[in-house]
Amino acid sequence: MSDDFDAIIIGAGMSGMYQLLRLRQLGMRVRVFETGTGVGGTWYWNRYPGARFDSESYSYGFSFSPELLQEWSWSEHFAPQPETLRYLNHVADRFDLRRDIQFNSRVASAVYREATRDWAVTLDDGSVHAARFLITAVGPLSAATLPNIEGRDSFQGQSFHTYYWPHEPVDFVGKRVAVIGTGATGVQTIQEVAKTAAQLTVFQRRPNWCAPLHNRPITDEEQVQIKASYPDIFRRCEETFACFLHTGDPRGTFEVTAEVREAFLERLYSEPGFGIWVGLFRDMLIDPAANAIVSDFIARKIRSRVKDQAVAEKLIPTDHGFGTRRVPLETRYYEVYNQPNVTLVDIKETPIERITPSGIRTSNADYAFDIIVFATGFDALTGSFDRIDIRGEGGVTLKQKWSGGAQTLMGMLVEGFPNLLMLLGPHTALGNIPRSIEYNVDWVSRLLAFMQQHGQRHVAARPEAVAAWMTHVMECGEGLLSNQVDSWFTGVNSNVEGKQTRVIARYSGSAPDYRAWCERIAADGYPELVLD
Repeated sequence: MSDDFDAIIIGAGMSGMYQLLRLRQLGMRVRVFETGTGVGGTWYWNRYPGARFDSESYSYGFSFSPELLQEWSWSEHFAPQPETLRYLNHVADRFDLRRDIQFNSRVASAVYREATRDWAVTLDDGSVHAARFLITAVGPLSAATLPNIEGRDSFQGQSFHTYYWPHEPVDFVGKRVAVIGTGATGVQTIQEVAKTAAQLTVFQRRPNWCAPLHNRPITDEEQVQIKASYPDIFRRCEETFACFLHTGDPRGTFEVTAEVREAFLERLYSEPGFGIWVGLFRDMLIDPAANAIVSDFIARKIRSRVKDQAVAEKLIPTDHGFGTRRVPLETRYYEVYNQPNVTLVDIKETPIERITPSGIRTSNADYAFDIIVFATGFDALTGSFDRIDIRGEGGVTLKQKWSGGAQTLMGMLVEGFPNLLMLLGPHTALGNIPRSIEYNVDWVSRLLAFMQQHGQRHVAARPEAVAAWMTHVMECGEGLLSNQVDSWFTGVNSNVEGKQTRVIARYSGSAPDYRAWCERIAADGYPELVLD
């Protein structure tokens, strides 16, 4: 049987959309399978109140089309989810992407067939589709996890995970609401729900260090300047460590006076975006003494913003330093706890025992709720792959291959899985995600164009190349305080079986270093790959 398509792409988020466009330009027959009913990926699913960018809008959108850049105007410096989804639908319309996307189509399995050297992709409905290349665009944070709490499904009110938020609005006015979790999605949700709920109870297991977003509308004058500055904006993103407009300060923490340090941190704290995280002194995320300086600074800010100092202390992390886990950006999050309608429950002190039909029972109280929100995050980086039965040579599953931690080549190829190409797979440079997406897609597209030019139909990663790359990944992680902390950065998720041990789950080097490695392989004619 001949292949149905030259390539199948799993996922119609930003990665899948751009990859589809680039493969069309190569003249390939492509089909995208998407679980949802529309494009957008992260911005299709995460409709919870308060969801928005924490990268500047004009650094986040696609950069590949000058015309698209000029015709779209972002309304805020950090756009909210509805606007971002409108943008991605505009992109889909402008480039006529939907005709090659099949919605309501969840991929159940993908099996490499050694006899025909192609991939057989089976959907939930049992239909099977064949393609020479399989490209995953499933996202690093798309496998939502619910907490392992007894009675979780017994609750008779409304309950939602932030990722699977309903398409119709949820009304919190006059309602008793519980939010479980205080990570990035929890913080954004809490600060919005608190505005209208009759009573909001936040169940916090471990607090995160948060910093102000400082969002505001984009003025007409700024809009003109932004559109004239796009080449400079994207050039800046290419130069910085994590593709943000912000990057680290070359000075060491103790190379300056205490007064200079304080003024430096005050400036970062007062500026929009991730500067307070990725723009710190060069040693603040590797030297415990230096990290203690910034952690103490943020702790003082929390104490100054929360009136009840007992509550403030509960909101200050004691198990990790600032910036060693993902830093949520917030808008008056800490002030929420000054409101009479908001209560903080520390579930390390009074653990949740079970969810009941009417609410939540802790070790010392029963709480009644109308709505429970699970802001309990994701099985990050590999979870979205684990949920698909992906089998390579010899019938080995990708989950088996990665049972001791993911092993990849540049986060895009896996030994033993020919013609499988991953976008934003483990060990790609993350940071400002769309910048990484465009680079990954362009690299994959250049590889496929090279293969077309040389009459090659199959690509595989050489074992020695994978070993060399993984050595580089490990070296990049040495000395980072974040690798001494349980988080999705280190592959830990207490709600997922087998993910309680830290691994090097991500690429910790700079985006320019990552691209240099990838460019060297391409420039040398792909010697790290078997092409035939």
